[in-house]
Amino acid sequence: MSGADLHVERWGEDGHQVLLVHGSVMGGAASWAEQRPLAERWRLVVLDRRGYYPNPPVAREDVEVDAEDVAELLGHGGEGMHLVGSSYGGVVALLAAAKRPEAVRSLTVIEPPAVAVAMEDPDAFRFAADGQKYWSEGPREPEAFLRGFLERVGSTAVLPSPLLPPLDQNAHLLMNERDPAEARIPLSVLRRANFPKLVVSGAHSPVFDRICDALQSGLWAERAVIAGAGHSVQRTGADFNVRLEKFLIDAGRRTRSAALRHVPRRVVGIPRRSPARVRRLRSPACRARPRTSHAGRSRRR
Repeated sequence: MSGADLHVERWGEDGHQVLLVHGSVMGGAASWAEQRPLAERWRLVVLDRRGYYPNPPVAREDVEVDAEDVAELLGHGGEGMHLVGSSYGGVVALLAAAKRPEAVRSLTVIEPPAVAVAMEDPDAFRFAADGQKYWSEGPREPEAFLRGFLERVGSTAVLPSPLLPPLDQNAHLLMNERDPAEARIPLSVLRRANFPKLVVSGAHSPVFDRICDALQSGLWAERAVIAGAGHSVQRTGADFNVRLEKFLIDAGRRTRSAALRHVPRRVVGIPRRSPARVRRLRSPACRARPRTSHAGRSRRR
């Protein structure tokens, strides 16, 4: 299976494409339900990552494999996409953007557990160590493991009991997830990339705040803090959507401005003149010569 084979929903028919990459537990449609109103002005590409229902199950969730899938999707259509990733999907988005920077219009990440960028912080180091312990010693029953995980990251998601089959499939995948702390984020590559970056946190966790602050500094990114939904910041709905849409619009303007700076003058209506022609026009004899206007009247320059 390749990235092109993964299940994708498309919301909206107008505007640039925005690729939405979900985090752990919930699939694409459930994770981004509050972003549906944006489909009035943007074409939202809602991905279900490898192993997440309705894709077939896989043995392991791997941030590097997912990044390859997302990088492949970024190349479809030829126009580039805005890329938005939440939680584990934020780490995936960071890695994918570094693989295909020419295909990215902008990058937004929401509380990615990219602990490696903040390992010098004692709380971040402890958070990573506690995560490794939870995966090795935590509950072996999927529902109990999932509930413990959501409490650990500060998610406000409400789970049914027992888990429905799609969520049970996703919970099994979570139990075999590659530790995102292993991901080495190529900050220098992303910093040099021309597309704008936005890092978002939810004002509920000092650890995620420090990770996001480190990413802001390392990426030279914009920073936003939106409270009200814990780790699942996009679930604030309108508050998140307004901030995201402003960023997407500003990113589009910056992209157009950068493109105009590299367009030959003739294309934007400014005729080129050869150096010899310019020298003749600047000569005293040429400046003294009368010119005839379109109305046939003689005038001096």
